[in-house]
Amino acid sequence: MMQTARDKIRELRALHDDGLLSLQEFDRRKNAILDAEYAPPGGNATSVSAPPVRQGTELGLMSGQEIGPQNRRYRLERLIGMGGMGQVWQATDLATHAELGHSDLVALKILPPQLTQSAIHAKLLIEEATQARKLAHENIVRVYEWAQDPATSSYFIIMEYLEGQDLDAYLAAQGPLPLEAVYRLLSPVGDALQYAWDKHKLVHRDIKPGNVFLTQRGEIKLLDFGIASRARSAGSSLGLQTPNAGTAGYRAPEAGTHQRQPAPKLDVYAVAVMIYQLLEGRMPFDDMRPADFHPSPPQGLNERQWKVLSNGFAYQQERRPDSVNQLLTDLRRAAGPSEEELAAQAAQAAQEKQAREQQRQKEQAAQAEQARVAELNRQSQAAELAKRRQAEAHAAAAEKVRLDQQRRALEARQRAEAEAAALARKQVLREQLQARREADAKKAREEQEEQQRKAAQLKAEAAYRLEQERHRKQQAARNAAELAALMPTAASPVADPSGILRDRFVDGTGTGPDLVLIPTGRFQMGSPEHEQAVAIKAGAQKNWLEREMPQRWVGIEQPFAMGRFPVTVGQWRQFVRDTGWESQSDTDWRAPGFAQNDEHPVIGVSWVDVQLYLRWLSGKTGQVYRLPSEAEWEYACRAGTKTAFSFGDSITTEQANYDGHYTYNGSPRGAYLQGTNKVTAFQPNPWGLFDMHGNVWEWTQDVVHDNYVGAPVDGSAWEEGGDPVRRILRGGSWLYNPRYLRSSVRNGFSAVLANDIVGFRVARKLV
Repeated sequence: MMQTARDKIRELRALHDDGLLSLQEFDRRKNAILDAEYAPPGGNATSVSAPPVRQGTELGLMSGQEIGPQNRRYRLERLIGMGGMGQVWQATDLATHAELGHSDLVALKILPPQLTQSAIHAKLLIEEATQARKLAHENIVRVYEWAQDPATSSYFIIMEYLEGQDLDAYLAAQGPLPLEAVYRLLSPVGDALQYAWDKHKLVHRDIKPGNVFLTQRGEIKLLDFGIASRARSAGSSLGLQTPNAGTAGYRAPEAGTHQRQPAPKLDVYAVAVMIYQLLEGRMPFDDMRPADFHPSPPQGLNERQWKVLSNGFAYQQERRPDSVNQLLTDLRRAAGPSEEELAAQAAQAAQEKQAREQQRQKEQAAQAEQARVAELNRQSQAAELAKRRQAEAHAAAAEKVRLDQQRRALEARQRAEAEAAALARKQVLREQLQARREADAKKAREEQEEQQRKAAQLKAEAAYRLEQERHRKQQAARNAAELAALMPTAASPVADPSGILRDRFVDGTGTGPDLVLIPTGRFQMGSPEHEQAVAIKAGAQKNWLEREMPQRWVGIEQPFAMGRFPVTVGQWRQFVRDTGWESQSDTDWRAPGFAQNDEHPVIGVSWVDVQLYLRWLSGKTGQVYRLPSEAEWEYACRAGTKTAFSFGDSITTEQANYDGHYTYNGSPRGAYLQGTNKVTAFQPNPWGLFDMHGNVWEWTQDVVHDNYVGAPVDGSAWEEGGDPVRRILRGGSWLYNPRYLRSSVRNGFSAVLANDIVGFRVARKLV
C-alpha cells in the first residue's frame, strides 16, 4: 500500500525522536516529501533538473559486493527492504557454517551509521543480536549471528531469508478480510509472542502489518524481534531507555513512559489495532488519539466482540487482556450465544434426542417384521427357481449337441476354402512384401533425417531460451539494484524477486500494469546497411528505410520503468468504468471484428485517448505515467541486442504475431491469426518485455519526422518541429508482414484517429 506524505513524515518524526535522525536530516527529508507531494503534475520547462544518478545505496553498498570478516564473507545479491533500522539485503553466504543450520541464502540487516557511531550503541546492538538468537520458534524469523565488515565498519545481523510478502502488501491486494481469516493470520503471531514472553521475558513493541510476513509456503513469520530485545531495558546491563518505541498508530499510549519492564499489553494494543485494520481496511485512529476517542465498530462483529476488541486497544492498559492469545480467545468466545441461550439450546437438544430415540426404536421393530416376511418369500422363490433351472439345463444340453454338429460341418468347409485361397494369396503377398520392404526402408531413412533435423532445431531453441532467461534474470536483478540505489527512502517501491514492479492504487481498489525496470545505457539507434539490404530483399521500400537513418548513438540518461505488456482490454475496461470514457472512433474496442478477451491488447484508442488514460493512471497510483519516447522504446525493444529483432536476424510465427504468408531472411512461412493474440503468447525479450515485435503497433510520445537529422541524443521525446498532428508508432502488428517488425522500423499515424492494429504500452518515471 503506497504511503501518504503524512505517513512518511510521521515515520521520520519517530526516527528523529528515537535519536536515529538528526534534526537537519529530518528537515531535509521532510521537505523532499512535501516537494514530491505538491509538485505540479507533469512538471514544466522551468523545473529544477534531477540530481545526478548515485551508484549503490545510502550506505555505499551495491549488488555483487562482498562484506563481512575475512573468515565469513557474504555477497550482496539485491536490496529487498529499507527502514529506520537500516537496509535488508538478500545475500549469499560464501562459507556456509553447518553448525548454524541455515542455507547459503540469508538476509542481512545492515545497520545505519547513526546506530553504531558510538561504542555504547554498538555494544547495545550486539547485545540485541545475541538475545534474538535465543528465539527459536517456528513463527519467528531466525537470527543466526552478527558481524562487522572491516572495510566499511558497518555492523550487520544475519537472519533467515524468506520468500513471500508482508501483511501490509497482502491487505492491499485482498482488501478487508473476514474474521476467520484474521484468526488464521494472527494466531501464529500470538503463539510467537507468548513463547518470547514465557521463555525470555521479551516484548516485541513494534507489532504492525509490515512486521508480519506470509511466506510462499503459507507460513506466518514475525519479524524484527531485535527491536523488542532493545526495548527490554530492565535486562540490559546498560540500562538504556527507548522512548516512543513502536510505529505511529500501533503504539500504545504508555509506550514512551520510561517503564522499567515492558509488558505484553503493549503488543496486545498493537494487535487489536491490526485486527480492526484487517476487518475494515483502515486504521481505527492515528497516533494522536485522545483518551476519550472511540472509533465506530467494524463490519461483522457483534456487540460482545466489539467490546472485547475495544478493550484490546483501550487507552488504560488495565482494561486490556494479559496477552494476544487471550485477546483472540475472548473474541472467539464472544462470537457464540449467551449462557441463557446455551441452556435453552441444551434443553431443546435433549428433547430432540429423546424423540429421535423413540423414532429409532419404532423403525427397528418395523424393519424386523419386514425381514421376517422377506425371508418367507425368499424360501418360496428359491424352490420355484430350482425347478425352473433344472428344466432349462435339459434344454440347453440338447441345443449344445445340435450346435456342435453344425460347427464341425462349417469348420470343414471353411478349411477347404481357406487352403484354396491361401495358394492364390501367397504370390500376391510375396509381391506386396517386396514393395513394402522397399517403401519401409525409404520411410525409415526419411524419418531418421527428419528426427535429426528436429533434434538439432530443438537443441538450438532450448539453448537460446535458456540463455535468454538467464540474461533476463540478471538484467532484472541489475535493474532492481539500480532502482534501489536511486530511491533510498523506506516508502520507495521495490520490485519483486522476478524484477516486476506493480504500483498499487492509492484508494486500494487495484494495481497498475506490470512494469519492468529499464536501466540507463547507450545504444545505436536506427538500422545498419547490412540490415537494410536484407529488408530490401524482403520487399522494403527505400523511403521507409530512410526514416531509420542516420544511425547514431543515443544515451538513455535516466532509468525508467516500462509496461511488461501492452495495456490490455481488461485494464482499459477498468479505466472506462471509472471515468465514463466513450470512444469517438469507428473501431469498437469491445468488438473489433475478431475474438478478444481481457488478456488481449486493447485497440481502437487514439493517441489523444491514451493521454486521458495516462492522467487517470497517474492519479490512481500517485506516480508519473507517460508514453515512452521513441528512443526509449527502441532501447527497451533491443534489450542490448544489435540484430534486426531482439532474438536474431530472422523471425517465425512461433516468436511473434504477424501475417505468416510472408517470410524474412530465409524464415519459413507460418500462421496468420487475422487478429490479436494474448499478450503472454510468445517468449519475452532479454529484458522481460512481451510483444515488442508484432501483435499491435504501439504509440510513442514523439511527433513524426522524416529521419533522425536533428533528433535528441539523450533519449527524450522529439516533439519540436515535424508533423505535429501525427505521432510515431513502433513494433509492427498482426496485419503486417515481418519486415515491419524489425526493432528499428518507424511508422506514423494521426493522433486523433484509432483503428484495430494500434495499441500502446506505458512508461513510468522513477526519479
